[in-house]
Amino acid sequence: MTADTTSGADSTTPTEPQAVDGQAALDEFVAANDVVLADFYADWCGPCQMLEPVVETLAAETDAAVAKVDVDENQQLAAAYGVRGVPTLVLFADGDQVEEVVGLQGEDQLRSLVEQYTE
Repeated sequence: MTADTTSGADSTTPTEPQAVDGQAALDEFVAANDVVLADFYADWCGPCQMLEPVVETLAAETDAAVAKVDVDENQQLAAAYGVRGVPTLVLFADGDQVEEVVGLQGEDQLRSLVEQYTE
């Protein structure tokens, strides 16, 4: 069995961040995974680039699935979640939005936030 998230039929959490395009794709991703960390980012954003290895590590080492949402390509989706600055991280647990963190965060802080919902 692979960690492929396209099927959604198994309970394997993806170990790499998954690009998400549009509300329907995000809804489906959140529904398929117990805990999802959605990273709203922009390619031109320096702090977003600095956060990239942190979210990759969290995807690999925690039970949370990581969704990457490019705010330039998904402006309506970003607006729907009230994203006004990047990076913004939105945490979902059991299908509900439970946390929102704006700005560059340390790995330890994000890991402890995620682990509140994955244990």
